Amino acid sequence: MNDDERYMSRCLQLARCGRQNARPNPMVGAVIVAEGRIIGEGYHVRCGQGHAEVNAFASVSGDDERLLPQATIYVSLEPCSHYGKTPPCADLIVSKGVRRVVVGCVDEFAEVQGRGIQKLLDAGIEVSVGVLEEECRELNRRFFTFHRLHRPYIILKWAQTANGFIDDHGQALQISSPYTQMLSHKLRAEEDAILVGRVTDEREHPQLSVRHWYGQSPRRLVIDHQHPLNMESLYAHNIQSLIVEGGTRTLQSFMDQDLWDEIRVETAPLTVTDGTRAPQVPGNVRVASAASFDGRSIVTFRKKDSL
Repeated sequence: MNDDERYMSRCLQLARCGRQNARPNPMVGAVIVAEGRIIGEGYHVRCGQGHAEVNAFASVSGDDERLLPQATIYVSLEPCSHYGKTPPCADLIVSKGVRRVVVGCVDEFAEVQGRGIQKLLDAGIEVSVGVLEEECRELNRRFFTFHRLHRPYIILKWAQTANGFIDDHGQALQISSPYTQMLSHKLRAEEDAILVGRVTDEREHPQLSVRHWYGQSPRRLVIDHQHPLNMESLYAHNIQSLIVEGGTRTLQSFMDQDLWDEIRVETAPLTVTDGTRAPQVPGNVRVASAASFDGRSIVTFRKKDSL
């Protein structure tokens, strides 16, 4: 790992601190380096407040401000170039007179898309783009999917027995352990909305809350034939991510329409003699992660051509 990659890795570490409160804005980290050491760093803490670059410059002590003309600022996402709730970060970087800017990845948001980088180049600043690009895009895959496809990032999620059932003879079955249930609630706290089908809602009355974790519960959605899911409505309401926790029919309907980005399957060391069969994971997938907790495996699948 070279110096640029090492400092960009720190940007990513900082950016993840904004996972819950930065949305619907992307998670971004920034690090300012001069004379071989970090003189300032920051991340986007909360939507509507200072961006990562603003917080990084604010953290530079008075003695170190003299080093800015020879400094490099590392940013995991292209600096913004437009006026939103805060002024453009590209303008701030220009005004600080830094020598070089290293950008992890280009911002796909329509108001940016290379304009921030161009502002820096026009000001005579040296710019490098694409350092740890895959990792930087991975961090904000929900944000990018939302703006590129005009729909939420969709996570299909279910728990199944070792022999592939999601219930016991049609009756609700506790498959998750207390610990893996906590992990499910952690995921809920990180996403904008959660959806189940009408049958699941009427049979199990799921709370779909984050009662076993800290954070805000996702928006609760129920669909059926009379109330189908409208992606345009979700996009208009700025819902960037959606968990689907419904029954097999609901989950399969999303797969049939190729409306998914991630599939998370928990498999427990339990068996039943009959029940509702779990959905089949599509063939064109890759394993993004796999782990075991309390004897249960949790495997995350993504499409082969995705991040």
